[in-house]
Amino acid sequence: MQSNLNNIVLIGPMGSGKTTVGRRLSEKLGINFFDADHEIINKTGVSIDHIFDVEGEEGFRKREADVLKDLCNKPNNIL
Repeated sequence: MQSNLNNIVLIGPMGSGKTTVGRRLSEKLGINFFDADHEIINKTGVSIDHIFDVEGEEGFRKREADVLKDLCNKPNNIL
C-alpha cells in the first residue's frame, strides 16, 4: 500500500451503511477504519444517546468535530 495515501471520509445519513462500507473498504485496502461515534463513546465512556440527553445536539456535534479533527490529522485512514 502507498504510504502517501490520503484519508477517505465517508459521509451520509444515519443508517446509510457508512460503517459497513468503511469496514469492508478497510479490509480491501489494508488500512485502519475509525467510526466517529465509536471513537466518541471510547473517549467519553458514555453512549451517544446520553451525550444528546445531557448536552444536546450542539454538545454532540462539538465532540464529533473534535474527534474528526484528531482523526483527520492521522494519515491513511478511513473515517
